[in-house]
Amino acid sequence: MEPELLEGRGGIFDVRVDGELVFSKHAEGDRFPEPGEVVERIRKRQAPSA
Repeated sequence: MEPELLEGRGGIFDVRVDGELVFSKHAEGDRFPEPGEVVERIRKRQAPSA
């Protein structure tokens, strides 16, 4: 996996993997992810049955 950081505007904080939205600060009630939350969501996406 090769991460890429893109500058946002207006408080946007989105995490996408292969174009799929994994975390959105706006969709989550304007909160930042808890430690490890984004990594866990990526892992679930890669192995949904795990």
